Amino acid sequence: MSVVNPSIVRRPLPGVLPDLANNLHPLLTRLYASRGVSNASELERGAAGLLPFSSLKGIDAAVQLLCQALTQQQQLVIVGDFDADGATSTAVLVTGLKALGFKRVEYLVPNRFEYGYGLTPEMAELAVAQGAELIVTVDNGISAIEGVALAKKAGVKVLVTDHHLAGAELPAADAIVNPNQPGCTFASKALAGVGVAFYLLLALRAKLRQQGYFTPELKEPNLAELLDLVALGTVADVVPLDANNRILVYQGLMRIRSGKCRPGIQALIDVANRSAAKLTASDFGFALAPRLNAAGRLDDMSLGISCLLARDLGLARQYAAELDSLNVERRAIEQSMQTEAQAFLSQLSFDGAELPECLCLYRHDWHQGVIGILAGRIKEQFHRPTIVFAQGDEGELKGSARSINGLHIRDLLEEISSHYPGLIKKFGGHAMAAGLTISAERLDTFKLALSLTAKKHLTPEQLTAVIYTDGELPADCFDIGFSQLLQNAGPWGQAFPEPVFDGEFTLISQKMLADKHLKMMLQTPTGTLVDAIWFNANNKAWPNVNVQKVQLAYQLDINEYRDKQSLQLIVRHMQAL
Repeated sequence: MSVVNPSIVRRPLPGVLPDLANNLHPLLTRLYASRGVSNASELERGAAGLLPFSSLKGIDAAVQLLCQALTQQQQLVIVGDFDADGATSTAVLVTGLKALGFKRVEYLVPNRFEYGYGLTPEMAELAVAQGAELIVTVDNGISAIEGVALAKKAGVKVLVTDHHLAGAELPAADAIVNPNQPGCTFASKALAGVGVAFYLLLALRAKLRQQGYFTPELKEPNLAELLDLVALGTVADVVPLDANNRILVYQGLMRIRSGKCRPGIQALIDVANRSAAKLTASDFGFALAPRLNAAGRLDDMSLGISCLLARDLGLARQYAAELDSLNVERRAIEQSMQTEAQAFLSQLSFDGAELPECLCLYRHDWHQGVIGILAGRIKEQFHRPTIVFAQGDEGELKGSARSINGLHIRDLLEEISSHYPGLIKKFGGHAMAAGLTISAERLDTFKLALSLTAKKHLTPEQLTAVIYTDGELPADCFDIGFSQLLQNAGPWGQAFPEPVFDGEFTLISQKMLADKHLKMMLQTPTGTLVDAIWFNANNKAWPNVNVQKVQLAYQLDINEYRDKQSLQLIVRHMQAL
């Protein structure tokens, strides 16, 4: 079974390019326009351009709860999540609340293997046992019907902050802040959990300022100091980088680049062999977040939160080293699972037909903490929505789903749950990623229901892999200066993708590095020589000395080696001509 061969499609442009800025490079204007930017205000990256917190439904009730808790110095217990968004959300709220004068702030984060996701009844019991007078959820809670009910029955108030989609029933919390809850008019529905936590602190600080709470002894905190955490969590959770999120990420990046980040993030940057002064948004997603997530996948996210909360760089580096070791272990487990998955998929027979609309895999010894990554890898390889299951407790299977553009995976699970009552025990998530639990004995039934339901929503066009490009790169843009301009024009990320160009090149030289990365020297049609590298290339097809001309989809990059910079192309797809 071969990897799906993508087609190269150029992004459509609006009929009239917007007037964004007089001094903007013409190609940048075109790139922004193709990503939906229609006016200069959408390119605002200053903090003053952030949407006001006042339009968040439930924010006033939430602030009132916190003001009462502050006056009475109640015991607060923050209940987080075991991914990078949950970890950064927890660190933001713990740090921010303490800076605002709260003295009794603790946190709990569920162990994925013991308690599952969010404010479950078991987590609520733990919070009550810790003496919680107010429970605050971050990056979870919108579906915690039973957990909230248990806490309320015990006389504990609950404030839910979340960004996940709401189900048919909302928990009976004392306040809910979630831009995706029904009736919320906040203009950005793309806030990550850490973004919601940050907005809650902004609103609370504004209320306390209005009340004359701050004094020379208790100075008003600079909440911008939390933006390094907000930026990391936002990119790590792969939420769309709309105009508001781009401001949050840009401001966080600027603080890090200027040497103003906290010890925990500096330690993660160091252990990932990145430069704080040159950090990009993609470094959050591909270097820092995997190390942070490794704790929640293999062990306990408390380790990751401890790293983020560390005040001493030496201590933070100890935590970061442990996280790095866990990430190495995670990679080894993932590679083994990938090998097993590929062997399984290669043995399947589809009777000459195309791949099924959805891929669903299970193996009894697969690691529950790594199935999400495996689902993502298979989804990318075959361009099919993919669900991977691992063994859970007491006859249950825990599943992780990843989807493709055009299929909202959480809505698909909701439809299955509605049409086949009891088949899915619980589920939740986003458009592109979700989690679920089913009974092991009903796996085959679930596969059938998944197939039948997916067929109703997926078209052949959606099941065709596409690499969208921004067309050919002008000859005068093959230089370091323009590449640097592109890097600074971001932050790029989900739903605001980094520019990809396409074109034909002459293949001057080619060699395989480490048996998987194809290093090349290319010549442009105008005669310019440029280095290129294709990571994880097909080593069965390349190098190919018989090929002289190639068509590429590629990104611009600046390669640094021994303090020297040179332009290189990062190849996303290549085919012989």
